[in-house]
Amino acid sequence: MIVHPEGSAESLQLAGRLDEARHAYEARLKVDPSDSKTLCNYGGLLNLLNRFNEAMVFLIRAVQNDPALADGWSNLGNSFLHLSQYENAIACYRNSIQLHSTHALALSNMGVALDHRGDHALALQFHRLAIAAAPENAYSRTNLAVSLLQSGQYLEGFREYEHRWTAQDYLSFDLKRPRWTGSVAPGQTLLISTEGGFGDVIQFSRFADQAAQRVGRVILRVRPALVSLLQDSFPDHVVSSEDDAMPAHDLECPVLSLPMALGTTLETIPLAQGYLVLDPVKRVFWKQKLADDMKQGDGKFLRVGLVWAGAPHPEIQAAFLADGRRSTDLSTFGPLAAIPGVAFYSLQIGEKAFQASVPPAGMRLIDHTSFLHDFSDTAALVGELDLVIAVDTSTCHVAAALGKPTWLLSRYDQCWRWLSGRIGSPWYDSVRIFQQNVPLDWSGPVLAMKEALAMFCQQHTERQTEAV
Repeated sequence: MIVHPEGSAESLQLAGRLDEARHAYEARLKVDPSDSKTLCNYGGLLNLLNRFNEAMVFLIRAVQNDPALADGWSNLGNSFLHLSQYENAIACYRNSIQLHSTHALALSNMGVALDHRGDHALALQFHRLAIAAAPENAYSRTNLAVSLLQSGQYLEGFREYEHRWTAQDYLSFDLKRPRWTGSVAPGQTLLISTEGGFGDVIQFSRFADQAAQRVGRVILRVRPALVSLLQDSFPDHVVSSEDDAMPAHDLECPVLSLPMALGTTLETIPLAQGYLVLDPVKRVFWKQKLADDMKQGDGKFLRVGLVWAGAPHPEIQAAFLADGRRSTDLSTFGPLAAIPGVAFYSLQIGEKAFQASVPPAGMRLIDHTSFLHDFSDTAALVGELDLVIAVDTSTCHVAAALGKPTWLLSRYDQCWRWLSGRIGSPWYDSVRIFQQNVPLDWSGPVLAMKEALAMFCQQHTERQTEAV
């Protein structure tokens, strides 16, 4: 970004006063609509506001007026990157880097685009060049971390991932006690605090036992919806709600920092077979409820849970954009309705839950989500299903951590936790990954899933026949 004097549109933008900055840019462009630097910075602001197509209009004008404007090419690359047009993004970053070989943002975002395309070895080279150009840039360090994690290089990856603490989106996270980094501390109480979404906490709560081997006592402090499930699953530890008073403790570790503290590698991930435990009373309730559902058919339906969307998190741009790539609509699962002998169960909550009332043609979809009040309820329902099919959401982690067969519908730029080029996961033995082969296009993985579901259904029928 080209910086201007205090009180300018640029200084307003740097101060986070984005709406005022937008008006200031627009006023300046009315006076001089061809000023390349203003066009460049205004386009960058529109990118921050998630108005990528609009941003491209101004950024294309900027680089047309001044083809030597490295910032303009970098910002234009960002527009393409956020629209999942990775080849165009890479071309723009290349132009920026050719003009300015140490342009840290262009170097780092070139690495991100290459990571999204699956070229992690080349991406790592650009991430390291970006860090060499700007060693203190937390975003470049975090981008390097994600690239390393996608590649399975966990020791270095999780160490670098600690730089997320100095990136803007994480500044509000405030530790109350000294940060635990894995040291042996007998007699000390360690509080494992929530970070990220529900799925993050479910995935990384598995490390509680390992952490407890190094300290005297462990407290898991989580959002209320997770308390019952995790207390049932980890009875040797205290599970505290974030709605309750902060419990006394000596040390603190955010849940996503546990792998770094414990020196986790691909080979030492614990409990891949599953570790969540069901509430026995809720289990009886759901067993009876699903038995009643089956009375409406011949009792031999394969029971498959469906989740088609996650939470959008508009307050964090990176999470919001990722959700736009990971979430879909119930209609995407329409081809699965052609498989006979399947009863689908909606596990969808949130903004898109209403879609369950109008399922795709031919799909038998049962919706009991009104009974789901927390994750313990969801887990108990999942426990009575034969298979869960989900986009990358917390419910996917619930199913997989129960050891339930779980099919993950994964976006083209697969989240780092699922690694790159994998159809299985070292985190969960029961996960099978169906990844997009074209950005934003679910047709390929859904077709593969349809074929797999037909085979799974046939095997289920054969097992039932043998049992009789």
